[in-house]
Amino acid sequence: MTQILDRAPESDVAQIVAGRHPNPFAVLGPHACDGGVVVRAFAPGARSLVAHFAEGERFALGARGAEGFFEGFCPGKPAFAAYRLIAENEGGAWDWDDPYRFGPILGEMDDHLLVEGAHHELYRRLGAHALTHEGVSGVHFSVWAPHASRVSVVGDFNGWDGRRHVLRKRIDSGLWEIFIPGLRDGALYKYEILSASGDLMPLKADPFGQQAQLRPSTASSAPRESPFAWTDAAYLAARAKRDPRRAPISIYEVHLGSWRRGDGNRFLTYDELADSLIPYALSQGFTHLELLPISEHPLDASWGYQPIGLFAPTSRFGDPEGFKRFVDRAHAEGVGVILDWVPAHFPTDEHGLAWFDGEPLYEHADPQRGFHPDWNTAIYDFGRREVANFLAVNALYWFEIFHIDGLRVDAVASMLYLDYSRREGEWTPNQYGGKENLEAIAFLQRVNSLVYERYPGALMIAEESTSWPGVSQPVHAGGLGFGFKWNMGWMNDTLRYVSQDPVHRRWSHDQLTFGLLYAFAENFILPISHDEVVHGKGSLVGKMPGDEWRRFANARAYYAFMWAHPGKKLLFMGQDFGQTSEWSETRSLDWHLLQFWPHAGLSRLVRDLNEVYRAYPALHARDCEAEGFEWLVVDDHDNSVFAWLRRGGAGDPPIAVVVNFTPVPRHGYRIPLPAPGRWKEILNTDSNYYGGGGLGNFGEVRAQAGPCGGLPASALVTAPPLGAIYLLLEPEAGPTN
Repeated sequence: MTQILDRAPESDVAQIVAGRHPNPFAVLGPHACDGGVVVRAFAPGARSLVAHFAEGERFALGARGAEGFFEGFCPGKPAFAAYRLIAENEGGAWDWDDPYRFGPILGEMDDHLLVEGAHHELYRRLGAHALTHEGVSGVHFSVWAPHASRVSVVGDFNGWDGRRHVLRKRIDSGLWEIFIPGLRDGALYKYEILSASGDLMPLKADPFGQQAQLRPSTASSAPRESPFAWTDAAYLAARAKRDPRRAPISIYEVHLGSWRRGDGNRFLTYDELADSLIPYALSQGFTHLELLPISEHPLDASWGYQPIGLFAPTSRFGDPEGFKRFVDRAHAEGVGVILDWVPAHFPTDEHGLAWFDGEPLYEHADPQRGFHPDWNTAIYDFGRREVANFLAVNALYWFEIFHIDGLRVDAVASMLYLDYSRREGEWTPNQYGGKENLEAIAFLQRVNSLVYERYPGALMIAEESTSWPGVSQPVHAGGLGFGFKWNMGWMNDTLRYVSQDPVHRRWSHDQLTFGLLYAFAENFILPISHDEVVHGKGSLVGKMPGDEWRRFANARAYYAFMWAHPGKKLLFMGQDFGQTSEWSETRSLDWHLLQFWPHAGLSRLVRDLNEVYRAYPALHARDCEAEGFEWLVVDDHDNSVFAWLRRGGAGDPPIAVVVNFTPVPRHGYRIPLPAPGRWKEILNTDSNYYGGGGLGNFGEVRAQAGPCGGLPASALVTAPPLGAIYLLLEPEAGPTN
């Protein structure tokens, strides 16, 4: 063997072999010396090792002990010369390109932007990415672990041996990286981390991993890096010009794993869902699908609300390319896609973010701010710039990479209040002595601003259950910057009302009218969500009193009340056809019920409500403006009748709505109206077509001039039992020649 000019110190060799060296790039790989280069490598199990250079020369590397550390002098070779390593033992020979001969991929700008919390495309730099580096194809791995004393990437490709591929640490930022040449996409991997004190942590999934194994396995997967042929440019351009507040928005909320199941109760794939769910939503007239969280999560029973892989579409339904095809297909049909997003907290599964590098990193170090007692989960440290940036970048990622149309942000109230679900003494006030989480507020304002700046026409929706002011007001006006807020108060009040026997409703009349006192304080969405049909609450039809006819009539009247009420609409799957059993994530919806008349009728009504809602601006254009609503009959407690007017823009005909929440038909019921003439009955929930009794107004009513209730005209109408009617003012025919 050629005399080695620069031998590694024994301490370095021992640390490399033990997997304890803090900077293996300073020891392994090529190192220039007088007359050539010294090559050092760690090859456990090898009996001999040769460096084979691109020009054909081969240089044997000598073993330093029996643990797999080799080094050798290669005369005349520069440090940048390409070579492969060839190992032999009694079992045969194998070769590989030395990862320690490659320079870094990340740069000083990555360090700076990460530390500043301003790296808005961090998902393109961290995680696993198949790419070509210094002329060689492979996979680049990078992870943030500032407290770690060593980070390795492990997988089948190195026998899950954390000594084999130890990453280079970037001191200024706490980022670690390595390029592994020749590694295939799809390779399974995790990070093996030593804490600052040298303790070996449980293997960690990649926080920026864009693909993951199917549960119960928990490894990340190096994704295929190939351009996707999107076909939705025209859709996105039209979306950018649309004002969502003035557009019809009717959302079908869906849990992909239980909308339908395949043979043997298997999950449908993203492509199968594209072939079935999207046409169904389109045929029912919904404008958007809202998917319960699809970020990778370990527990089916969490419905996705305890995610581990924020950047990975769950592999339950296929790969990321499959989800892209799903979104592209939806856009081709004019259907938007909204994702439920969970930046409030994360589960403490050992392969996840909790104590990621041996210390609190993603979670707040103070348990009073970093642990959620209700859900037994960790709370993000919103005041740490790197963590806030991680979450903000994740929001941008779904818009940029998957072309989604909106995010519904889960559990916003738990983020806003330091005392959320905590007793006195269990929370620490902010710097001003208040209970507001100032860091979380700043985070929400920032992420909303970023999304609306980059993706005009997008939807940012808050599930916020308190009276926090300005949730859907712009950031520059002091608001949180969301576009819409779920109206949880409306949902609770109205469901309590319709759950009562009609004989008692006269005493709860204000449960339906109270919401109009604040209906325009925010841009509201009226949600009948999954939360209302689980945990013993039963189905929506099951909440209604009476026999089957009354339950379905109540449901039809309630839906008509909801669709004509100011605010955008959201309905959870199964409630569109009156599923009678409580929702379960473990099985398909009860689609067989559609063969029975009450269920088929309710499904038809939902379809027609969406059609009318979308067709007439009076029902949607001023959902968020008080000028679009006027009470006609507000205080008829005894008869439990409500009537109001909806208006659109100039030139849009108004629509009068009458709802009777008793089983007693109201004949000759007078309502005030803004104009005399013909008012066409465009919807009647008691129609035989929907399973009702067929009582109505023979297609129209005639309003007569004369003051009534402060308006210049009135009409006598028939309000069907447990029913609702929509009346559209028809333009008077002009003179004919």
